[in-house]
Parts: sequence; structure tokens; C-alpha cells
Amino acid sequence: MKRLLVCTGLLIAATTLFAQQGPPKSPPETESATIGGATITISYSSPRVNGRAGHIFTKDGLISHNPHYPVWRAGANSATKLHTDADLDIGGISVPKGDYTLFVDISDPDNWELIVNKQTGQWGLAYDKAQDLGRAKMTMDAAPSLVENLRYTLKDLGGKKGTISLAWENKIGSVQITVH
Repeated sequence: MKRLLVCTGLLIAATTLFAQQGPPKSPPETESATIGGATITISYSSPRVNGRAGHIFTKDGLISHNPHYPVWRAGANSATKLHTDADLDIGGISVPKGDYTLFVDISDPDNWELIVNKQTGQWGLAYDKAQDLGRAKMTMDAAPSLVENLRYTLKDLGGKKGTISLAWENKIGSVQITVH
């Protein structure tokens, strides 16, 4: 009887603990598309604006507290991953097929640069500039409405061309992709 009470108590405690956790604050997401016959995949964690609109990309905003600011991990948690099964040109950067990490330089919040980095598997804040494959200027647009959840979009434009877009809060940055 004593064992039954102990087991029941542990079960109730565990159930209560798991019920309080709720969904992750920055859930894992994947965006994948086939462009010009190549499969391109971006894996990232999607943070929320969560009432911080207007306080994400400013010089004293949320991202400015990261140790590698103005380089941003362009997501949350572990580093944002790019996988391509074909050689690409991303905004003028020659990207051989394989795995990479994406960062964004937001020195100027209205003129971002996408960074393709050769180092993979690191936590999102572990940025090593010496590992950069290259940087590409992003075309910037204002989001038509608040983008609560950070979102990557891969779009096939036909003719082996496409775009990578990153939208969060009130900004959308995009860059052209060409499949070789």
C-alpha cells in the first residue's frame, strides 16, 4: 500500500510538472523547397515578438544584447542551418552543395546582409567571422503587418531562380538564389 501511495504521488508530481511546461518559446521550424531541381532546406528555431514590437532591431533592442551584435543568429537556440543538394549562387556568394549556417548582419536595421558561414553544429551565438563563405546584401521591405513568429520562406521563381526571405516583427529581408 505504501508503494502504491508513493508511486501515485510521483505520477501526480510528474504530470503537474509536464503540464506547466507548455509549448517551447521558440519552436523548431523547417522550410524546404525544390528550386531548379535542387532541394534547399533551412532549419531554425522561431522566436516570437511577444509584445516587443519596435524593440527587436533597434541599437538598444533585444538583439543588441547578443555578444556578436550586430551579427544576429537569425533565429533562436541553435544556429540556423542551410542544406543544399546542389551548388548555388546566393546573392553573389558561390555556395557549393552541402551544409552551412546562416547569420544576418543588422548593423543598419534597414539594410541587412545575409552571411553564409561554413561552420556548422554550433549554438546560435557562436559566430566565427573567419568561417564566412560570404555575405550578400538583402532586399528590405516593410512587413504589411506584424510578423509575430520569425519565418523563413524559400520561393521558386522558375528558370533555376528563387529567393530566400526572412520575416520578423516589421521587417522582411530577401536575397536571390540561382541553382547551378
